[in-house]
Amino acid sequence: MFFPTQSAYGSLMLSLATFEAGFATRPLGAFVIGNYADRVGRRPAMILCFVLIGCAMVGMAVTPTYATIGIAAPILAVLARLLQGFSLGGEIGSNTAYLMEVAPAQKRGFTVSLQSATQCLAVLIGGLVGALLTAVLPPAALDAYGWRIAFLVGAAAVPFGLWLRTNLPETLDEPEQITAAPVTSASRLRLAYTYRRLMILALVVMASIFITNYVLVYVVTYAQATLHLPARAGFIAESIGTALAIPIAIWSGWLSDKYGRRPLNLWGNLILLLMIYPVFAWVVATRSPLALIVGMTSLNAGASILQGSFYASMVESLPKSIRSSGFGTLYSLSVATFGGTTQLVVTWLIHITGSPMAPAWYLMGAVFVSQIALMMMAESAPARIATELALDTV
Repeated sequence: MFFPTQSAYGSLMLSLATFEAGFATRPLGAFVIGNYADRVGRRPAMILCFVLIGCAMVGMAVTPTYATIGIAAPILAVLARLLQGFSLGGEIGSNTAYLMEVAPAQKRGFTVSLQSATQCLAVLIGGLVGALLTAVLPPAALDAYGWRIAFLVGAAAVPFGLWLRTNLPETLDEPEQITAAPVTSASRLRLAYTYRRLMILALVVMASIFITNYVLVYVVTYAQATLHLPARAGFIAESIGTALAIPIAIWSGWLSDKYGRRPLNLWGNLILLLMIYPVFAWVVATRSPLALIVGMTSLNAGASILQGSFYASMVESLPKSIRSSGFGTLYSLSVATFGGTTQLVVTWLIHITGSPMAPAWYLMGAVFVSQIALMMMAESAPARIATELALDTV
């Protein structure tokens, strides 16, 4: 479509490279827009992100083919993808910081967990749109113009999102509620250096989160190429797991408000760690669609516990003046460095070892290191901090 068609393989690889290009600009967007959110405000940053995302989606939808405008087609497609990655990088930091700051102190975990839950919901809706287009359009029409419809459907939500965000109250200048991060007048660069230990530990945990996410996304390819199972079994496992992750993430966020972030983070990650080997061993031994669906759905459910509680613990542990840029940059670096490479690494490991258990070993290593990092992180939930302070004064 956007690339020369002399070689199907070459065209496919260039298309995949265009997709991957968006990961490269996520950290840059997180840093630039995150700093804008920390200096000017969450609301203007979120509005800017939505405008940029809308432009990127419309740009992809209306870009002519290579046959029509030649080399300009791939250039425009890559630029649109770079813009999309840039805006998504800025979106996560400003959005998550806003959710934490607008929530009552005792409901931060629940409120911030909506970030993870709605991302899963978006994935499901995107999958449904793709399934619907595939069902109603013949393959030739889908290749010719059907894929553009998906981008336009996404762009149609932009006006509503802009209206909604324009009417949101600003939180940057509001007095800080109970927080684990003390208010300070230090420069933002000095603050970032002061919180370097927390940021390094958080980067380790986020790396594990995204390795887990992308291993579970890899299940469709894994089912076909390695286990020689029908692709439909992989799609079902991925879809059910994503759907189940929505209520579990919200439930975990709610529990973290009541019992603390640290217990949910530690136990959630440990549960996942203990599940990985037996699940993969069962799936590999039986090589049945039922085992794949039940096993991978269970892993998705286990992974959702940490994802429902960890983001709140991270954003409330950072001072407001570096909250959006700090969280967003760490998140985007993790996605770009670990999430974007996981499927390549797993495929390579299966190839060089010849073992279908290779994804399990890679995943277990990442989650084990994450467990150590989580053990080194302090509690941040206001309810638990207040309780600990009260006990200290007795």
